[in-house]
Amino acid sequence: MNDLTNAFQKPFSDELRVLGTDPVPATAYYDEGWFDLEREAVFKRTWLNVGHVCELPEPGSFIVRELEFARASVIIARGKDGNIRAFHNVCTHRGTQLTREKEGKASTFSCPYHMWTFGNDGRLLSAPDFERFYITDKASCDLTTVSVDICAGLIFVNRDRNPKQGLKEFLGPMGEMISTLPISRATTYDEYVYDIDANWKVTFDNFQENYHLRFVHRRTNGAPALDSKPNPFHYPVAYDVFGPHRMDTSPGGGIPEPETKPLASLLLGKLGEQVMLDGLTGGPHDQDYFIFYPNLYVFGNPTMHFTHMVMPLAAGKSRGVFRFYWIGDDRTAQERISRELALAFAREIHVEDCETIASAQRGIESGALQHVNFQEQEVLCRHLLASVQKQVADHLAERRERA
Repeated sequence: MNDLTNAFQKPFSDELRVLGTDPVPATAYYDEGWFDLEREAVFKRTWLNVGHVCELPEPGSFIVRELEFARASVIIARGKDGNIRAFHNVCTHRGTQLTREKEGKASTFSCPYHMWTFGNDGRLLSAPDFERFYITDKASCDLTTVSVDICAGLIFVNRDRNPKQGLKEFLGPMGEMISTLPISRATTYDEYVYDIDANWKVTFDNFQENYHLRFVHRRTNGAPALDSKPNPFHYPVAYDVFGPHRMDTSPGGGIPEPETKPLASLLLGKLGEQVMLDGLTGGPHDQDYFIFYPNLYVFGNPTMHFTHMVMPLAAGKSRGVFRFYWIGDDRTAQERISRELALAFAREIHVEDCETIASAQRGIESGALQHVNFQEQEVLCRHLLASVQKQVADHLAERRERA
């Protein structure tokens, strides 16, 4: 086994060493059968981020999230008691979806088919001619709940009716770390959504390695000045894993250097300081990149503070959602410009990634490769696949036991 070290980072942890250095099967990135196993074993049984509490500012606020991998629609609502709950967007009469709205404010949800009406706490309030049904327990017709919990202001749901772990236990130490980030105090956000013809892991892997930065991002990053920097390729200086989750520490967060200084000057300089990102500097995790299993990034760098979630749509298709969270509404034109610049800069970098990701998917799907080769800077990609393989194996073992 190779000694997994390099000039810019401390030695790999034992948890990463045990992953080895062998090539990994290419079929894991396009095979339909494997994708179906991931849907069942991973995405239907794991805590997934679906939003932020700033979207539910007051009682009656609700959002709806489509979970395409499960062909499911979920309502997340804040009740009059202030608690946040989640329910399947499914009337318990004959299954009609209750609402087609993506967000709003409502104290009740009424089925358009037969007008069964539910409170935003999920209780069945009324149903025409209910006495003609063969139902003795009205509460049995309440909306079907979905497990929901919150960490650092981020809303997570789990489609498993009886999750093996609560959210706090699942996120572990990294959950505590992100609770120190200003995202927990965010009051508003901007987002952009993209669909891409690539497996969710192919898409996700692009954002958990810096090996590609000097090649794909030459336009925004410029040619690396090899003689002027100790780490010209923005390689992470440390990696850590916590169960299925992982993180790295990157000076500058891997943000292309030529753009970092003017961006930081505008966002955090004399004009932008305290204007756009109040409280987003000086934290213990400013340079840490948090990667939560299976599909969420949380980035705390003050000039690029965002989450990025990648959802599976099909074996060769995924959807990503970037969200930039802010504290307070725009107060000045300078603040609006600063925020728009951050968004534009992130999108400019992301556009450079997209065709490369799609091209990688086309190559893998051709069947030309039996295996994919990861180098040491791609160890987090290896860790993701190993975590998925473990959860799929556990799921199959449980299924055999039930048979």
